[in-house]
Amino acid sequence: MIKIENATFKRSDKIIFKDYSFDIEQADIIAILGPNGRGKTTLLKTILNLLPLTKGNISIDAQIAYVPQNSQLIFDFTVLDVVLMGRVKHLKFFSNPSKKDYNLAYESLEILNIKEFADRNFSELSGGEKQLVLIARAIVSQCNFLVLDEPASALDFSNQKKVLNKLKFLNLKQKMTILYSTHYPQHAFYLSNKVLLMFENNYLFDETEKLMTEKILSKLYGMDIKEVDFEINGEYIKTVIPIFNNIY
Repeated sequence: MIKIENATFKRSDKIIFKDYSFDIEQADIIAILGPNGRGKTTLLKTILNLLPLTKGNISIDAQIAYVPQNSQLIFDFTVLDVVLMGRVKHLKFFSNPSKKDYNLAYESLEILNIKEFADRNFSELSGGEKQLVLIARAIVSQCNFLVLDEPASALDFSNQKKVLNKLKFLNLKQKMTILYSTHYPQHAFYLSNKVLLMFENNYLFDETEKLMTEKILSKLYGMDIKEVDFEINGEYIKTVIPIFNNIY
């Protein structure tokens, strides 16, 4: 579906990432992790062709939709209007959305269980609700590959859960391929079958269980990180936590 070959991006004289090669297959959920400034958003933008690679090639056989980290709207649109923006590429110049476009917009809201938001103003929603609306705007474009830049940033635990659960639903029920960046290794454990770890001078790409270890993550973030295993209602859960040592 997506093939990245020797992808390199340089800004001025600084190499942001170099010689990245990996494949994204249908129905993958891939998390990109790394410290601030490592180039996670830049990598996403090169895959979206919003930034040109310095070297390398990206081949895409998919319909892509993008959910940015922040979406500032100049005018106070209703939720339905925001979702309908996802249909723009299907409209002819100067034409209005058709009945089909409206039906698809309502369907995307219904998929995410937010159909009751349709007539509300987008600006009145909480951060988690806005994020779900932006995901609805993406899927109404009839994409099969969803790219998200830190979809749970600045969300509380409850809204993080809502967003992650909806992404998992889209993957399981609609076979949506999902690529997202995150600062939360816990989210990768919960959601992703593969991870891309961006180190300063190299990268690792493999199955989540193989790479999300104490040793590798401690090296990635430059601090102690410990694995935690526990059971809730008969379900085995594995995650990681950062260790904040006292400094005197």
